[in-house]
Amino acid sequence: MFKRVLIIDDDLGIRKITQISLKAIAGWEVLVAASGQEGIAIAQTEAIDAILLDVMMPGMDGITTLEYLQTNPSTQIIPVILLTAKAQVFEQQQLTELPVTGIITKPFKAPELVKQMCLLLKWNPSA
Repeated sequence: MFKRVLIIDDDLGIRKITQISLKAIAGWEVLVAASGQEGIAIAQTEAIDAILLDVMMPGMDGITTLEYLQTNPSTQIIPVILLTAKAQVFEQQQLTELPVTGIITKPFKAPELVKQMCLLLKWNPSA
């Protein structure tokens, strides 16, 4: 089944490696946004199956972006997976209390990213 994933991350390197990985390994279409505002605009106008959202971004951070996505009826149904470099147990616990599908810690290996996303989203990896 054809999937469309939106990556919202201010780091160009992370956007590129994630986009290439998801396309090459899973065959998904990947849209990218460099900021929370840009990501919200894309999510409101495109059919998106899931969002990978960076937690720490300048300006509008990932948590604020998530709040906007959750308050908009057209985007609140899109599953969101947080990408974070926060590895501390306390920080991870705070993030799990948010209305997200899951959390993936950076850095990650490309095949593991696809595997984790499929597990969190209950997607068939070969679909």
